[in-house]
Amino acid sequence: MGFPLLGATAVLLLLLLSVPPVPPAGAAVPRLRVSANFECRASADSTLSPPRCRRGAPARSPLTPPALALSTARLCQPSLPCQPCLRVRLALRAAGLRGLQLNFLELGSNRASWLQVWRRHRAPGSSPWQVQFDCFPVESGRQVLVSLRTVPDQGLAISRSHLVTAEPPGPAFTHAWVPEARTIEVAVPEGPALMVRLCHQLALECEELPRPFHRQVLVPGGHRVSLPYEFLVPCLCIEASYPQRDSLRSKRCPFQEQPDAYGPELWSSVRFHDYSTGSKDQMAMALSASCPLRPRATLCWREVTAEAAPCHDVPNSTASEEEQVYTLDKVDVHPLLCFRFSYGNSSHVECPHRPEPAWNVSLSVRGLQLRLHLTSSVPASFSAALCQHRAGQCEPEAPVYTVTRLDGSAPRELALLLPVQVLGSCVLVWRSDVRFARKQLLCPDVSRRHFGLLGLGLALGLVLTVLLLNCRGAWRPPAGAAGGRPVLLLYSPDSEEHLGLVCALAELLRAGLGCEVRLDLWEAGGVGRAGALPWLYAQRGRVGRERGTVLLLWSRGSSRLFRLWRGGEGGGEPRDAHDIFGAAMACLHGELGAAGRRRDWVLVYFSRLCSPRDVPRPLRPLPTYRLPQELPRLLGALRGGRPGHRLRGRAKGLLHRLMEAEASKEAAGGSSGGCPGSPLQPPGT
Repeated sequence: MGFPLLGATAVLLLLLLSVPPVPPAGAAVPRLRVSANFECRASADSTLSPPRCRRGAPARSPLTPPALALSTARLCQPSLPCQPCLRVRLALRAAGLRGLQLNFLELGSNRASWLQVWRRHRAPGSSPWQVQFDCFPVESGRQVLVSLRTVPDQGLAISRSHLVTAEPPGPAFTHAWVPEARTIEVAVPEGPALMVRLCHQLALECEELPRPFHRQVLVPGGHRVSLPYEFLVPCLCIEASYPQRDSLRSKRCPFQEQPDAYGPELWSSVRFHDYSTGSKDQMAMALSASCPLRPRATLCWREVTAEAAPCHDVPNSTASEEEQVYTLDKVDVHPLLCFRFSYGNSSHVECPHRPEPAWNVSLSVRGLQLRLHLTSSVPASFSAALCQHRAGQCEPEAPVYTVTRLDGSAPRELALLLPVQVLGSCVLVWRSDVRFARKQLLCPDVSRRHFGLLGLGLALGLVLTVLLLNCRGAWRPPAGAAGGRPVLLLYSPDSEEHLGLVCALAELLRAGLGCEVRLDLWEAGGVGRAGALPWLYAQRGRVGRERGTVLLLWSRGSSRLFRLWRGGEGGGEPRDAHDIFGAAMACLHGELGAAGRRRDWVLVYFSRLCSPRDVPRPLRPLPTYRLPQELPRLLGALRGGRPGHRLRGRAKGLLHRLMEAEASKEAAGGSSGGCPGSPLQPPGT
């Protein structure tokens, strides 16, 4: 029924709204729900709970705009008795609209509220808005006045009132739970027959059970019936009504306070849909459940794939939820990194459904070193550290070694080499470019043969250390020579064998000449803590201050990277925070452009792996040495004089052997990240 005079209605609204709203005693505030035929958002005043707005087709036939229709509904929340409420349906022409506002006034109690609905995005066309609001709680026997206005105001004013009549009591019945038979027995007293069914109570409706458990049975007075259920859940209810259409109904939800309803069966009734993607570093799962659950989701990790295995919580890892979809970003998606869903005193662990992780790692023993083989299908950075078992835990110890697969590079094997410092050491490996990552524990096989090899390797390492110390004591650089000055060794990560040459040359300079060699492969911990580019710029500044040398080891791979650097950046900054070679080229480019030829830059190359034509024209003015032919000249330039014949012969033999290995495997390619050719790790690594 509508008011004939809109002006009188407006005056009445103003008078009544001026009275402070007094909520009725015992009134329950429901969770609001708005359905619209467009993407929407909704808000309400503080007297109502935060509303939720969903896009969906109207439950009934659409209204012809402009229209405002009111009807009585029942709101049955899981832990509260059912109560009457006011359902609002409206239709508006969409042209020029951004939103609308509904004003409610419950006459008699003077309880006033408002609800706003807004369109999220502008949409082409002008299809009429169809909106349904479920629903505004009202006391039985109260009259409610509802008015509508548009945003922006288009001069449209619609008001309606509705009387919510008191309802007589529904039909009576009794019930009994039979857990061993997984049924509920319903008894109808003497009198008229009743239609009886089991249902799942949602916000506004009691939804039928899925087949084959959906049964609606006509039970004569004085008889009983057993109704089976699939899962014992809190929202499982019994509903009875008279056979007549739209008759009164009675409903009971006896398991809302039953602890058994919050056990494993609750989670068995939930279907989990996994949308996690390793390429986006995001975990995402959607829930579809029989009951209106809003659990909390956090990360946890398992050590093994068994469902009964414990799942260790990850701190500060709560996922965000929207429309029953739970997402968490910056995650290394892995089959053993899972979501723990918690609801009340119950919880459930659900792991990603894709069995294959985005990366894999294996471990092998190589002399005095542990070799990690990493393969990754996504660009990522990986870190590794040695650890020792203490009190059931294996905590990583410094230094931390890091290797990166750059964005845009082809999938290939990466390698990290870690020195064996203590027999029985294990390795922890994890992705270091994300916020949440599971640390994978790898322990070498030190039983039988491997144990003997490790012991022999450590013994040989001790002997070699003593020999090198004796050699350095027998030959010391003369006073004032360049032996104590720093040498910053830069290179391009072409292959593992090429890194062997890099490390061999660095070890020769360090052990033979007494140079303080600065090499990122030997300072993985410092590089990992400071970052690749800050580390490089700090070392370059130190070399300049202490009148040292920047030794640039050139190769055909360096030529390819130099062309990519010049073509992609035009002489600018490196594109990747881990690209030390690109940063070195940018640094050299700036120094050559600013001061011409720099005397502290030296370029060297191996004759069997590179030719003078591979050196770019802008770098040819640098002092250049061909190895191993011009190794004595290089050593003399760094030392300030010619080295002895023993040192010269030993260096040539070592470099010849490594060059043969590089030349034979150059075509196969390799991986970067460790220092496979270094006889000893420098102190402090």
